This record gives sequence, structure tokens and C-alpha cells, in this order.
Amino acid sequence: MKFVLKSFFGILFLLIFNASAGQTIRVLDQISGNPVPDVAIFNQAMNKSVISKHEGEASLEVFNHTDTIILQHPAYKRMSVTISQLEKMGYVIYLEKDVRMLDEFVLIVNRWEQEINEVPNKISIISRTDVQLYNPQTTADLLSINNAVFLQKSQLGGGSPMIRGFAANSVLLVVDGVRMNNAIYRSGNLQNVISLDPNVIEQSEVVYGPGSVVYGSDALGGVLDFHTLRPKLSTGKQLYLSLNAITRLSSANNEKLGHFDLNLGFQKWAFLSSISYSDYEDLKMGSVGHPSYLRNEYVSRIDGKDTILQNENPGLQKFSGYSQINFTGKVRFKPKNNLNFNYAFHYSNTSDIPRYDRLIQYNQDKLKYARWYYGPQKWFMHFLNGDFEHKTFLYDNAKLTMAYQQYEESRHYRRLNEIDLFHRFEKVDIFSFNYDLNKDLGNSLSAFYGIETVFNNVSSIAYSEDITTGIGSPIPSRYPNGLNQYYTLAIYSMFKYNLNEKINLNAGFRYNYIYLYSTIEDNSFYNFPFEELLLKNSALNGSLGFVFRQAENSQINVNLASGFRAPNLDDVAKIFDSEPGGVVVPNDNLKPEYTYNIDLGWIKKFGETIDFEITGFYTYLKDAMVRRPYSFNGFNTIMYDREMSKVYAVVNVKNANLYGFSLNLGFMISPSFSLKTDFTYMKGKDNEDLPLRHIPPYYGGLHILFEKTIIKADLYALYNGEISNENLSPEEQSKLHMYELDQNGMPYSPSWYSLNFKTSVQVTKKLTFMGGVENILDHRYRPYSSGIVAPGRNFFLSIKVSI
Repeated sequence: MKFVLKSFFGILFLLIFNASAGQTIRVLDQISGNPVPDVAIFNQAMNKSVISKHEGEASLEVFNHTDTIILQHPAYKRMSVTISQLEKMGYVIYLEKDVRMLDEFVLIVNRWEQEINEVPNKISIISRTDVQLYNPQTTADLLSINNAVFLQKSQLGGGSPMIRGFAANSVLLVVDGVRMNNAIYRSGNLQNVISLDPNVIEQSEVVYGPGSVVYGSDALGGVLDFHTLRPKLSTGKQLYLSLNAITRLSSANNEKLGHFDLNLGFQKWAFLSSISYSDYEDLKMGSVGHPSYLRNEYVSRIDGKDTILQNENPGLQKFSGYSQINFTGKVRFKPKNNLNFNYAFHYSNTSDIPRYDRLIQYNQDKLKYARWYYGPQKWFMHFLNGDFEHKTFLYDNAKLTMAYQQYEESRHYRRLNEIDLFHRFEKVDIFSFNYDLNKDLGNSLSAFYGIETVFNNVSSIAYSEDITTGIGSPIPSRYPNGLNQYYTLAIYSMFKYNLNEKINLNAGFRYNYIYLYSTIEDNSFYNFPFEELLLKNSALNGSLGFVFRQAENSQINVNLASGFRAPNLDDVAKIFDSEPGGVVVPNDNLKPEYTYNIDLGWIKKFGETIDFEITGFYTYLKDAMVRRPYSFNGFNTIMYDREMSKVYAVVNVKNANLYGFSLNLGFMISPSFSLKTDFTYMKGKDNEDLPLRHIPPYYGGLHILFEKTIIKADLYALYNGEISNENLSPEEQSKLHMYELDQNGMPYSPSWYSLNFKTSVQVTKKLTFMGGVENILDHRYRPYSSGIVAPGRNFFLSIKVSI
């Protein structure tokens, strides 16, 4: 197999208007003299802008000679200069590095561009510069850069982000303004985020706290907003051509990655295509500590019989590897300066993905499963967006977005020494429509409002296969085998008011209507006391936030917000084995759960060297949906897949309380050296005084960064605290195969730390080498709630070529 080389320079955003200055500016790093790509260059009115290319160059033809332009980049200090000053400088300008900016741009909070120093939410931004240095294998790994989220993994082909005690269907995933969450997103851990190709993501934003006002249901813990590469138009009469390639090899799982993308830009049309292929073999764990994590044995079928074999290399996590392919195609058409159209097609498909946490389960003294794997995880999205700028009575800008997604997943497993292989398949079709508008109302008041509707259709089938004869037999499907429809309709409005130069007010509300209808065509398996499920719910949410800038380099944020999550098909109608000897059954009495949240944050820059940020939060969760013991037709145990299982269901409990804080500190030692540290702590219990499942231990990191001329490097440590048995949730306490045992023989999650080193060397403008080693000390550790053990000492090398 041949692996291509790739570089993922793209644009942050690109808006082109009419005027003329006719010169080209070159933006360089003050220390290294290297070109700085992706610098946003705009005028004070913010109605003209360009982006510097990978050579650091940008045409100024859209600006007038009298304009004052502003140069902005997340890694550099913001700078303003007049066109006449630029002429005296020879149209070459040097930017000074900054530890952290208070005025980065974000694109998430109200679906429109807004400066972060006007947003009361805590937001973490993961830039392409970060991705290039840290080289994440998947988009799930990308989210753990800078400890933006806590990441759980049941298997190598997974990654479920946890934010402020929420995860899975309580954290909203958004791609280019389109929500990924669908009707079968579960409360357990999810791996859907790996469907996104990290090589086409130009910026990721983590917005902490409820985001339901703008995005509706599921945005309880926060919103993960991904912006993929946007086709670049030519800024002149010549064709804009960009070709990028990357390859990467890693030792811990013998990763082999190849990526290629191409951009063709004309004055009105632009085209972008991208393809990535990744192959991962079985993952090697560390060698130091926790021998109970070793994979001592595995199951192999020999001469028609299941045989338990001793693992010759217990540190090798047998049957964890998989492969994945991603394709992206985009077309951009800009017929006028105030009109812009974008079409995109995203496609992702994986091989079978072994579910490692199930493969290491035991039934008494023997492995429970001979096989357990997810079938190919397929996702594609067609996306069409129109952006129109024209001042009318109702709006200044209007965006229309239509999308169609299809998602397929399946589960396949066979117990040890049994001949029946169970197959369950799900497919979801998702149609969405968004119409978003903004309006400058004058007197420092702006309005953002819109409507959204989303329709989900779910099909679910299942059968068992006799592996000796190939004959199939019907079994109960994961979801009802009839009609499964989930529909939402919402209107929202947000307002931003600048009381004065120091104080901003943000307020908004959203009304949501949710409709769920499901039918059971074949009721012979369980004899349900109903043949259809019908839920109708509505919710009204609001937010109110203040931003107070005490001084130029100091900011206080206060944000109050409510969020909600309506029961989806997975909550209401699913039947599945949640844990060894346990089965979850439908509950048609579920109600939405609500959160009421307050954030208080302080951001302060001390001189030119120290950046400090601390944010505390408290969340009250009402009618929380959690898994609890239940009865079905009067029985607390039923037979499921030929195993007597205790009955559970998702139910509403009275309430839950969550609280915590996060701290970030950056220190510029010299123009080349800097320190950076972060720390996150949280707690959460329900009204029964039971710990919540998705509350991670405290975690953080310490980074020593170096940047000089062509070299960038980071020596850093990551760490997690311990969760004792008494602080494990009831769901986690039963997973003995995943946890270490304490001195009383009870499961707990041990603390751990790792030491890592990453570097990037720009050999030429077109060639960059990246490499490093993760888990230098080769510690053997398993992050909280994870099934698979973390990689051991991992060497990687990556080569990027840009033309």
C-alpha cells in the first residue's frame, strides 16, 4: 500500500468584498522570520477581510488606501496598521507571539462570528497549529489536545468526550453548523466522533456549559463544534492551486496514515477534495505497573472449537486493531460579493472494530465472549449552505443550511463455546433545515435569530447466525422493528448589547417541540404491554451572560443558562445488554431532563508574560435520566439472548448536582521558551447521593514549550487523579474487568501520569518533519471508565509536503 504525503493548510474563514489597494502583504513571525499562514486581515468596520496563505501572503486589493487594517491570529498578538504605514514598511509585517489571546474569533455561540472577549462562555480552541504539533490519530484524540475534554475509550476505534460530568447524548457534536447527534445516540459511551477526519478540520471549539438556546436538545455539558477546511477562492485573476500531503507512522499500534488534499480556486468558483486512509494494528500497552491489565489470554477457533490460548505477549491487546477511510469533497460558488454558496460531501467508513472491553470480560473463570465487534461504522453527509448579506428591515445577513446524513452501525457477538453469532443492524436517516439571520439594530444592539427542524428515521433489524451451517434465525432487534421517527422543531433568538466599552450583555431564548413515534410490528419476543410508543415534549430555554472588561487585559465572565435533553429513541425504546447479567428495557414514561447552570470566570493577563484564566461552574440537573433497576411485566429478571439478566431501564430521578472549576496558566519565560499548565476538578451526585457516571477524576497537564526559527517542541506531562470505589458510580462498580482492585478487593480507578515529547521541524517552506514519543516512561494505565489500556511508549514520525 502506498501512503501519500499531506499538509492540512486551510482557511479559518474567507470573505471577499470589493475595493482596491492592489498590493500584497507578507506576514512573518517576529522570532523565526517564517511565514504566518491563516492570519485574519480585516478593516475596522469588519466588512472586508482576507486570509494569509501558507506563504504568509495576502492580497490587499479589497481594501481602500484610507483603511486601517487589523491582523489577527490565535497564536499572535493582535495588530492594527494603516495602509500608508504598510507602504513605508515595504508591505512586510512581523507578528509577536502571544501565550493566549483575549480576542480570538469563535464561530459557535450564536452561529455567527463573534469575538471571544464578548462571549461569556468558557471556550477552548484547538487550532490547526496545535494539530500539526501533537499529531492526533483520530478526531477523538484531537479533542484531548490541551486537555480540552476528558476522553474515554472502550476500544481503540473509539473515543467518548466527557464535558463537565456529561457525555455521549448529553454532549452535542456539530460539523460546519450541522448537528451530528441523532435519535440513537445513547447515554453510554459513543465513538461517533471518530467519523470525522482530523486532517480536514481547520479549527475545533469546545464550548462549556449548556448550549441549548442555539442548538437545542443534547447540549447539556457543552458543544463540540468542528469547522472543516473551506475551499479557497483566488484573490486575483490567477488560478489558486494548493496541494497537500502527509504520512505518519506510529509504533504502539503500527499506525500507517496517508492523506492527500487538493484545492483549486478561481475568482468565483473553488473546489476542494480530500482523502485519508488509516490502518491500526493491535495496540501495545505500557510495561510498568498494574499487571492485572495484561491481556493474558484470548479466544481462537481451532478445528471448529473455541480454544483459550495464552497470549505470547500479554502487553499486546489482541483484537483491537481496525482501519478507516475518509473522503471530503467541497464546492464553493461566489457569484457576488454579498452572496456565497457552499456544498460539501463527507464520507467515512471503518472496518470491523473489535469491542475490546467486552473481549476481556470473564464469566466466572473463563472469557465470556469468543467474538464481539462493531461492524463497519458508516457516515456520510450532504450539506448545502447559502449565505446572503443584504441590509433589510428583518436582517443584515441570512444563512440557509440544508443537510442530509446517513449513519449505519451494527453489533456482532458470540459467547464462548456457543455456535450462534448475533447480528444487530441500525440505520438512521437525518434531514435538517436551518435558517439563521442576524440584524444590527443600532445603539450597540445586535440580534441573532432563526428556526431549525430535524427529522430522524430509524430502521433496526437483527438475526442470529449458526456459524456451523450459516443458517439465520430471527432475534429481537435493538430498537422496535416497526416505524421509528423522531422530529424536532425550534425557534430561537439571541441578543448582544454593548452597554459601554467595558460591558457586554448576551441574552437569548429557544422554544423546542419534540415528537417521537415508534411501533412494534413483532411483539412475540417479549410480549410488551404496548404496541406503539408516542412521546410529545416541549421545552423553553434561556441564557443571560455578562462580560465585564475591567481593563485592557482583564475580563470577568458571568453566564446563566438552562439546557435540556429530550428522550430519544435510544432512551425510550432500546433493549440491550448494558453490562454482564443486565439488560435495559423500554420505558415510555420518560420526561426531558433539564439543567440550570451558572459560570463565573476571570481572565487576566499580567504584563506581557503571564496569562491566567479560572472558571467555576455549578449545574443543577432536574429529572435526570439515569439507568436504574426496573421491572418488566412484573419481573425484575428476564431471559435476554439466552442469559437470565437483571432488568434495568432509563428513568428520571429527582435531581443531581454538579460543580467544579478549571484553571489555565501560561508564562512566557523568553521569546523562545514558555510554560503552560491546566487543571480541572469536578464532582457530581444525584438525589440518592450516588456518584454520577460521567464525572472524571481531576486531571491536568504541564507543558514546557520551545520555539526558535524552524523548530517547535513541547515536553509535557499529563496526569489523572484516583477515583475510589465509594466514588465510582453504580454503573461502573459492576465492571470488574475494567478496574484495578483496592486492598478490600473492590474496583477503583487508579491515578496515573505520563511524560511526552513532540516536535516539529520546518525544513523548507514546503517540507516539514514532525515526530515525538508519547508515554516516555512506558507506564501501564487505563483512563477512567475506559475498556482499553492506554498506549505504551509510542514513537511516531510524520512528514508533510505542501505545494
